[in-house]
Amino acid sequence: MEKEKKKIVNKKQTFFSIFDFQKMFPTETKCCQFLFQQRWPDGFKCPKCNCVYYSYITTRELYQCCNCRYQGSITAGTIFHKTRTPLQLWFWMIFMITRAKTGKSILQLQKLFNIGSYKTAWTMTNKIRHAMKQRDANYKLGGILEIDDAYFGERNVTGKRGRGADRKNSVIIAVTTQTYKGKVKPSFVKMEVTENMSKINIEKFVENNIDVDSVIKTDKFKSYHWLGESDYQHTPVRIYDPKKTLKYLPWVHIIIGNIKGIIKGVHHGVSSKHLHRYLTEFCYRFNRRFIENNMFKNLINICSTTNTVTLAELRA
Repeated sequence: MEKEKKKIVNKKQTFFSIFDFQKMFPTETKCCQFLFQQRWPDGFKCPKCNCVYYSYITTRELYQCCNCRYQGSITAGTIFHKTRTPLQLWFWMIFMITRAKTGKSILQLQKLFNIGSYKTAWTMTNKIRHAMKQRDANYKLGGILEIDDAYFGERNVTGKRGRGADRKNSVIIAVTTQTYKGKVKPSFVKMEVTENMSKINIEKFVENNIDVDSVIKTDKFKSYHWLGESDYQHTPVRIYDPKKTLKYLPWVHIIIGNIKGIIKGVHHGVSSKHLHRYLTEFCYRFNRRFIENNMFKNLINICSTTNTVTLAELRA
């Protein structure tokens, strides 16, 4: 019993709780120090001449290179560049996004942190999602996969459902699976909003996001036929009854159900224009669900190495 208690205590100590976060970042200065370590883990290095000697201009909060006199802020070249919002608020925002299993709506975050305007909260959240997208774009899926499409948009009871539905956004979803203790489990997921489910769009998605020689399981939709003559191993399944899709392509449809539930229940619907950002956040969090305690630090690191995006670019 004593050994079991010790194990339980150790698990609690490794859990990155809200109290741990509060102790780590009680002030703006602590946040700046942490961001400095993320940007320059081996010490300051001038981005212009690589000189390691610098001085700090306290009146302007700038770092100045002793060699070339280059001046830059700690947020230059990061998602936080030119922000007027305190880093401490940014850190809290990132912490809540990474710790909430189903995410947080922008309105919830605005109220929670008493942010003056919805526009500010919206911009911050979507800048963070932009950083997530940049990181996940570097990875490809491989192994055994399930691929299918889903449709997001207005609920039209009288209209056509599924492929060909009016006023719907088509999304391609790919899920890798692996066998663990005799059971097939999902591992990683990628989603992409596409104009339609044509062969060209599917081919582009597969080539950009999936390693060659992967085993791809789909239904027998005509746009997937080319996979049988490609460098991928294609396993098509004919599904006569749509209600039995869970039997043949279980995990991709469970993922579809989860993301639709989050969009409907947490965000109460999203616009077509920004749907891809919500999908990005879902995939980022899902793919790192087994390293949840490291997710905050990893995302801060990503934000510190990703160039910012402007409000105009986010709205475009």
